[in-house]
Amino acid sequence: MTPRDQTPDVDDLARSMLELLGVHEHEHDEPPEHNGGVPGSWSKAPDFASDPQRAAALHEATRQDRERYLTAGLADIDCRYCHIAVKVKKLGAAHTAVQWSSESQQRCAYFAEIREAGGSSARTRSCPRLSDSIKHAVAEGCLEEYSSAPAPGDG
Repeated sequence: MTPRDQTPDVDDLARSMLELLGVHEHEHDEPPEHNGGVPGSWSKAPDFASDPQRAAALHEATRQDRERYLTAGLADIDCRYCHIAVKVKKLGAAHTAVQWSSESQQRCAYFAEIREAGGSSARTRSCPRLSDSIKHAVAEGCLEEYSSAPAPGDG
C-alpha cells in the first residue's frame, strides 16, 4: 500500500484545516464596529450615532414602512348605527380586516350590550351593525369589495 492509498488520520486532517483556515474561536461575536465596542451589546443594524443625518433618514424610512404596513389599503368607515369610526380593508367577499380603536370599541352599541349582559366584547367575532355598514359602504362604492391596494411588501 502506498502512502497515497492510506486513509488519512482524522487529527492530521483537523490540524491541516486549522492551519489552512485559521482558528475561529469567537466566530459568533460581532466585531467592535458593529456593537459600539460595548461588551454584550449587539443589534442587527448600526444606530448611526456618529452620522445624525443618516440616522434621521433611517428613522424616517422606518416610520414610513411602519405606516405602510399598518394602514395599506385601509379605509375609514363609520357605523351607520352608533357612528363609531373604524379602519376597514376588504380582502374578498368572505374576508374583511377591521382595525378598531380603543374608543370605537368602547362606544360600539353592540359591544356595550354584550358588556352590560356580563359578557366580553373581546370574545365577540364582530358587530353585525358594523358589518351591515361595511356592506352598505361597498354597495355605495365607498369601499372596494376586493382591495386594489398593493401588499405592503418591500417596495
